[in-house]
This record gives sequence, C-alpha cells and structure tokens, in this order.
Amino acid sequence: MVSRKQLLALGLSAGWIRAQIAARRWQRLLPGVFSAFSGPVAYSTRTWAAICYAGEGAMASHETAAWLAGLLDQPPPLVHVTVPAHRRVVDQPGVRFHYSRRLAEVRHPVRSPPQTRIAETVIDLVERAATADDVVALLTRACQRRLTTASRLAEAAGMRSRLRWRHLCDDVLSDIVDGVQSPLERRYYRYVERAHGLPRGERNRTEGSPGRRRYRDVRYRAFRTLVELDGAAAHPSESRDADQARDNDIAEDEEAPTLRYGWSAVAGGPCGVAGQVARVLRRRGWTGQPRPCGPDCTLGVSS
Repeated sequence: MVSRKQLLALGLSAGWIRAQIAARRWQRLLPGVFSAFSGPVAYSTRTWAAICYAGEGAMASHETAAWLAGLLDQPPPLVHVTVPAHRRVVDQPGVRFHYSRRLAEVRHPVRSPPQTRIAETVIDLVERAATADDVVALLTRACQRRLTTASRLAEAAGMRSRLRWRHLCDDVLSDIVDGVQSPLERRYYRYVERAHGLPRGERNRTEGSPGRRRYRDVRYRAFRTLVELDGAAAHPSESRDADQARDNDIAEDEEAPTLRYGWSAVAGGPCGVAGQVARVLRRRGWTGQPRPCGPDCTLGVSS
C-alpha cells in the first residue's frame, strides 16, 4: 500500500501511476492511495489505506480498533478512523471518520497500524451501544479476554465529560471486580443471587486435569452444588428450555447437583431460579433464608 505523495517523492510521475492502474497491476483504494497488487484487498489493508488517506495523526478506532485488538472476532463492514478535531476529511465509501481532541493521549503506544488504546476503544463502543446487554457484553468480554482491566476501563470512562450508560458502566465494572465475566452471569449475580439473599458462589473456577478442564460458572462449595450458565443460545427453543427445567428438577435430589440455566430462565424468571437454587442449598446445609426481591417476587415461601 502506497500513497501518491510517496510515489511522487520517489520521482515517479502521475502518468506512470495512471499506467499501473490502467494495466490493472495496481488498484486505487482511496483518492491518492494505491495497492501495488491486484486481487482481493484484505480488511487490514483497507485500514492502512484509510489511515493513510486521513493523514497525519489519524488512527484506527471504534469497531476497527476492536477487531485489531481481538475484541471482535470478525472485521466490521466499515473501516473506522479517528482524525484530529482541527481537521476535516472528505467522506469516502467504506470508511467512517470520527473526530477527537484527545488523540495524542488515547493512541496505543506500540500497536500497528496506529490505533486507540483498548480501554478507550471499549468505551467508544459503550458510548454507541444500543442496549444495556450490549454494554455488559463489551465490558465483560474485554476483561475476560484479558485485553484490559476493569480499573483501566474505569479510568477511560472517567476521562469522558459525558458518557452514555455511565451508571451502568460503573455497576458492571464493579461486578467484574467481583468475578463476573459474562452478561448472563451478571444477571444471575444481580437478579438471582444478590437480589434474593442467596450465599455468594465462587465464580468461574476450572476443574479437571490439563487438557480436560471443565468451566464452572458458579460453585457453592460448602453445599456441594454447581450452577452452570449457558449463554450460547440467546433465544433457545421451548423444547430446550423444557429439557433444562426437567433436568434441574431431577438434579435437586442428587448428592452433588449441577443446575443448568440459560438466558430465558435467568432473564425471564430470576425469582423462580432463585427459589430452586435456595431449595437445593438448604437441603445441603445452608441455614439462611432467601428473601423476596420485591412486592411482586415469585420466590415462594416454600423456598
């Protein structure tokens, strides 16, 4: 990838550049930016081209920086580039330009191509998130993948004079410090466990030998009970929900039960989940008493 300015500085003429394009040996990616090859253009090359086109101080940001850092698994449809606020860049197809007065302090010191720091990238995406669950997913994923820490995210959020979802962001980061690592686990922690006065379980423990480790979301060690949270299916089928509920009913009488809950159970019926977990824990030695989360709680006195 090379710019017209670089080529002219090497003594090549504009006519020579046009000849390469006409012969289809090169491709024009953006005005004044070319690829010295034919064929498909990778997203990473498009990113470099957009940064080159945008000029001095520009860097990858938002979804593009998130993909470069490993926060997103697939490249986004557009290339996102942030430009110093004192300049304006002509919009181009396939590129979304953003503007900032803080580029010097948010740029990652070593990563290439130039890009925003991961904590700043996450908060940029939080600002644009459509739902609360999207916010939770972004923050927990960034920490779960060990791309950044809750303290760095809190620092980045604190630097914004205005931030949409600020209170939620603060709450989620506090939960992450407590061990929460997924949107579903956060719902369980807040609306099942904590809201109903259940004992606090150990978070995200691995068991088994190397190569055959199993991931346990919540473990109540003293009461020989495991809770596995399955967030893989955001909209599981009714038959799967029914199978899961039936398995949990059977598990209540087991010596060391494993209760499994999906998104619909935890999000749609946290009181019922809390009631079942409370019953299992009390049968195995918990002497506490679950409490209703509110006047309409369906926890049930029998829990």
